[in-house]
Amino acid sequence: MTHPGTVIVTGGSRGIGAATVRLAAAAGYDVCFTYREQDAAAHDQVREIQALGRQAMCVKADAGGDTAAEHVFELAGALPQPVTALVNNAGITGPIGPFSATTAATMRRVLDVNVMGTMLFSQQAVRRWLEEGRAGSIVNISSIAATLGAPGEYVHYAASKAAVEGFTVGLAREVAAQGIRVNAVSPGTALTDIHATAGEPDRPRRIAAKVPMGRVAHAEEIAEAVVWLLSDKARYVTGAVLRAAGGL
Repeated sequence: MTHPGTVIVTGGSRGIGAATVRLAAAAGYDVCFTYREQDAAAHDQVREIQALGRQAMCVKADAGGDTAAEHVFELAGALPQPVTALVNNAGITGPIGPFSATTAATMRRVLDVNVMGTMLFSQQAVRRWLEEGRAGSIVNISSIAATLGAPGEYVHYAASKAAVEGFTVGLAREVAAQGIRVNAVSPGTALTDIHATAGEPDRPRRIAAKVPMGRVAHAEEIAEAVVWLLSDKARYVTGAVLRAAGGL
């Protein structure tokens, strides 16, 4: 079977990112993923992927930094298989609460990580694939907040994810003829620690009753959609935003 190459996953040490790393490795990819703080979890994940017989690398990096994308792609070049896929998963919400109480610093930081990080990593991937004449696949992680707006919780985060979806569609159409596919997954609330980071660890329990399916997602359920979009099974899919939100 042809090796699918190496996938770069931003924010791959926990939550949806970690689940994506594991499923991508199980699907045959070698993996390079970024993380911010969780050194032990990141290195445990590397060992787990290597135990599957895949190559793995973790890079401590701020996905919203101006030079992070170039740095990560350069390091990933040390892996034996070329980078053929990118998952822009790293994302933050900032503290939960009304927009009137959101600070300018929080808004800028959310935009830097969620929007600028996604664009800069995507730009780096596209530049390299065009130079190499190589096909590639990008999946951006959006959020159902992009369409629901997240009122009273994090309107600024919802706005950042709406930007990600607009970027996904535009870039997909720009590079489709060169064999580069760009899609997004829009998850609903999932059982990850992003809620505790935002200041409300029990938010999934509060939200579950509003979901038509009556529950929130497991990270692996979102990762399944991501890995499918990366794969050749989705070879005629580009510019799509796939909702994985239990009916929302």
